[in-house]
Amino acid sequence: MVTYAPAKPDSKRISGVIPLHGEEGFEGMRRAGRLAAEALDLLYDHVEPGVTTEKLDDLAFEFARDNGAFPATLMYKGYRHSVCTSINHVVCHGIPSDKPLREGDIVNIDITLIVDGWHGDTSRMYPVGNISRKAERLIEVVYDSLALGIEAAKPGNTTGDIGAAIQAHAESERTSVVRDFVGHGLGRLFHDEPNILHFGTPGTGAELKPGMIFTIEPMINLGRPHVKVLSDGWTAVTRDRTLSAQAEHSIGITETGHEIFTLSPRGLFNPLAARNAQ
Repeated sequence: MVTYAPAKPDSKRISGVIPLHGEEGFEGMRRAGRLAAEALDLLYDHVEPGVTTEKLDDLAFEFARDNGAFPATLMYKGYRHSVCTSINHVVCHGIPSDKPLREGDIVNIDITLIVDGWHGDTSRMYPVGNISRKAERLIEVVYDSLALGIEAAKPGNTTGDIGAAIQAHAESERTSVVRDFVGHGLGRLFHDEPNILHFGTPGTGAELKPGMIFTIEPMINLGRPHVKVLSDGWTAVTRDRTLSAQAEHSIGITETGHEIFTLSPRGLFNPLAARNAQ
């Protein structure tokens, strides 16, 4: 049975209850979400062949420090970086390194910034130079899938409606949805209730109610959905070595629909589309 309760301002751990946030929570998430989006806007100007993901990580840390924020992933369960950088067949949780990006790569950059105790969590797909048509198509599919999932996020619908919308589109494009990783509630906690599956059956799961705050972050593979985690304990890759893509927003359910907290101030949420529009 799903239970809901007003969010507690001093909550430090998952309670098993879905928290419902008021205006204070939404305002906190607006600040955190906007700053996280601004950090990824900054990186748009730096993702190019020859740049290392370690350099991108340094830029993200400096941006957070200069704006009074802290990267939620830094020292989270021993993780030592401010962002995750997932390249080509890496599904998620790729670790920044001194290896330069190459022409034709695609890279997901995932950042969560803590601002006044609130977590703004978002990720984008960046093309590195000129990329293949199949990579472009995959990026298009993941952004369209995310948009359809967000469209289903409104009061009276369910978490299953979100997952079903994403799965239906991804599979209609002959791609697959990763099952091993999900979206999640957040706010003052980095990970909270509910879990948001990116596949499912309409009408199932938790009912969406005003005040719920969570991420939607589908991971879509060109090949099969199966993944494995490497020996570093973080990096998840496609088992068949095909390309993977992810895009993520943090949103809140309102009385009439939803609010996206991580919109790009510069209109760069989809870097490929932004570059092609220039």
